[in-house]
Amino acid sequence: ELFAACDVCAFPVCRPCYEYERKEGTQACPQCKTKYKRHKGSPPARGDESEDDASDFNYPASANQDQKNKIPEKMLTWRRNSGASDDIGLTKFGSGEIGLHKYDSGEIPHGYIPRFSHSQVSGEISGASPDHMMSPAGNAGKRGHPFAYVNHSPNPSREFSGSLGNVAWKERVDGWKMKDKGAIPMTNGTSIAPSEGRGNGDIDACTDYGVEDPLLNDETRQPLSRKVPIPSSRINPYRMVIVLRLIVLCIFLHYRITNPVRNAYPLWLLSVICEIWFAFSWILDQFPKWSPVNRETYLDRLALRYDRDGELSQLAPVDIFVSTVDPMKEPPLVTANTVLSILAVDYPVDKVSCYVSDDGAAMLTFDALAETSEFARKWVPFCKKYNIEPRAPEWYFAQKIDFLKDKVQTSFVKDRRAMKREYEEFKVRVNSLVAKAEKVPEEGWIMQDGTPWPGNNTRDHPGMLQVFLGHSGGLDSDGNELPRLVYVSREKRAGFQHHKKAGAMNALVRVSAVLTNGQYMLNLDCDHYINNSSALREAMCFLMDPNLGRKICYVQFPQRFDGIDTNDRYANRNTVFFDINLRGLDGIQGPVYVGTGCVFNRTALYGYEPPMKSKESGLFSKLCGGRTSKSKSTGSKKSDKHADGSVPMFNLEDIEEGIEGSGFDDEKSLLMSQMSLEKRFGQSSVFVASTLMEYGGVPQSATPESLLKEAIHVISCGYEDRSDWGREIGWIYGSVTEDILTGFKMHARGWRSIYCMPKRPAFKGSAPINLSDRLNQVLRWALGSVEILFSRHCPIWYGYGGRLKFLERFAYINTTIYPLTSIPLLIYCILPAVCLLTGKFIIPQVKPGSVFALACTKLRKYLY
Repeated sequence: ELFAACDVCAFPVCRPCYEYERKEGTQACPQCKTKYKRHKGSPPARGDESEDDASDFNYPASANQDQKNKIPEKMLTWRRNSGASDDIGLTKFGSGEIGLHKYDSGEIPHGYIPRFSHSQVSGEISGASPDHMMSPAGNAGKRGHPFAYVNHSPNPSREFSGSLGNVAWKERVDGWKMKDKGAIPMTNGTSIAPSEGRGNGDIDACTDYGVEDPLLNDETRQPLSRKVPIPSSRINPYRMVIVLRLIVLCIFLHYRITNPVRNAYPLWLLSVICEIWFAFSWILDQFPKWSPVNRETYLDRLALRYDRDGELSQLAPVDIFVSTVDPMKEPPLVTANTVLSILAVDYPVDKVSCYVSDDGAAMLTFDALAETSEFARKWVPFCKKYNIEPRAPEWYFAQKIDFLKDKVQTSFVKDRRAMKREYEEFKVRVNSLVAKAEKVPEEGWIMQDGTPWPGNNTRDHPGMLQVFLGHSGGLDSDGNELPRLVYVSREKRAGFQHHKKAGAMNALVRVSAVLTNGQYMLNLDCDHYINNSSALREAMCFLMDPNLGRKICYVQFPQRFDGIDTNDRYANRNTVFFDINLRGLDGIQGPVYVGTGCVFNRTALYGYEPPMKSKESGLFSKLCGGRTSKSKSTGSKKSDKHADGSVPMFNLEDIEEGIEGSGFDDEKSLLMSQMSLEKRFGQSSVFVASTLMEYGGVPQSATPESLLKEAIHVISCGYEDRSDWGREIGWIYGSVTEDILTGFKMHARGWRSIYCMPKRPAFKGSAPINLSDRLNQVLRWALGSVEILFSRHCPIWYGYGGRLKFLERFAYINTTIYPLTSIPLLIYCILPAVCLLTGKFIIPQVKPGSVFALACTKLRKYLY
């Protein structure tokens, strides 16, 4: 009996042929040459990966799979039945204490922690009113709209579902059988001969019509991206220069150390120490750039695989975060342009959710966001109708280009003129809000319904949540749905550490997991708008790649800026860093996280390890009765966990093995698993259940009321107490440059990152326009690096024995110690003046005639 042994092209083979090819042959599919994966019932063969020991991609859903899909439901049901949902650790402000539920039992083995590849999502929420979207302290009047939850779970009947490109093998095999008989199946169940239809070709399981292999199936088997190494004719001269300079540097330091100046020994010693430091910092800076790479993406292949016309899109859902604090320093109009560019992005609307974090709890930001949501109903359809770039109106209308180029619709000029007028009116409304906010009333701000604004005290206020747009919150001017737009202001109380931007981002991670739970997350500053509407698709070419995507923690885009003068007097472009250094790191383990313009894998932010390949045991080990590669890897992971605190409590391989082993038939095991997860992620049963859903979505049994209650709960100021938030999960605390620290932790666990540089810049932001702002920015970066250097996360010693590559560690060390270079640089600049005043010199005096002889002597010595 034939079955689809290959999960890429679904080429049908019989079981004996499959077993023979894996044991004696090339272990590859005869059609697409993709390496076979091990299926259930197959004996292990050489080169099998530990995480794919019993792949069942091409088999019908088994009882184990059904059981795995029901585990979050079991957890939520158990929490409700046991009454634990009534005691979920809400903050008690009267006594100033945090009432967290305590457990006496210990944590459980790794095998009891499940993870899901499919999820069910609740349907439309019609009963959620705007009044329920706010905290009990206040509401937004008529500003809000109800939101909806859409099923993001992969459809198993589609050929390419999820992020692995699975194949509906049964339909494909049936198609092959009918093709051999000379008939092609039609959608209505009838069949036609090849001469009556589209001609000879493969049978596509999704559309049920004949397609040519070179046009469709070959494309769907191709990778979504490609790594392009720098040509050797360009990179080898650069490497030779590095090596040559290193040799000259060693010769120079040898001469300086072996020829001290006796009459000026302190000055000589200081100069040598400074020169050694300069050499060390130069080495740290140069060698991570040894093997830079370029990358190409194929958006057409991505669309062919996951987003075909006329079918439901299988692109992964993305939650986009925008953070702002003070609307007087970060103008609301700038934030509005960023939000508008997000809402108009070229991505399925049901897959995009925008969360705006207002860490200043400003009513001005709230009102400006309400105005933005109304203007978006006209702006978004205009952008998509005429495919304009960029989709931030301020920068689109400011372009000094021929806006009629490539436009063929006769209505474009009229619509553009009308839209520009609408935007100018929108600007006037926002500016009037800003002018009004400059005069704060003595009694505080009052909302439209007469209740006081909950955020009048920016340092002591409840959590606030408001949904402005969504699938049930109104349509645009053309009658189409709009992406979700959610306002979030986390709770703040006196006596609690709020951790500035890192704490605000972690609050967004949790509230988004409860409401939408997108598989990936994009982080943007409020002044960075989407300049390339295909930026999310560019990132998906890496994150949804069947082979590469599972090991990627984030895709970093370069920072580009508007408003920089021709000479770039303040060095805002950072050309060397963004165009050279990060491309060099991309050839090692990936670029560092630079704080904005980054698409994250939610699984990596939760502190999980990536799936790792196990090395095959050597001949000597097998002959001596050594353990298998799987047991080796398990043992090494356990030893690493005891040796290094950077390794999280759970990893994906342990989770998958635990599901197959236990199945959670025992209610006690389920209880202990829930307790252990809550100690790690916090006491929210809905959020804990969301962490087990690899492809996003919210549990089907969750009601709108419970979701709203949990969303307010997870942004409370005491939620992170006694959990791993900020230590192993989410944005890491301990430095004002939380971006460097967060990326370092993920790289130390073994994840790799990707540097994506599309031809049209993906994002653009606002650069400092004066020297004072630029110096404050540089000072903040330097202080953050020094904080990491003197913390337990110092890359000099943190994570040894883990999975951080050697040259990647070099780069992180250079990132943390570069501020210290200012000290030897200052000393070295003062030394010449000291020498002139004292009459002493830091180098031995050499007669003019002996310089050439000395150089020849040294050269001969090192040549021979």
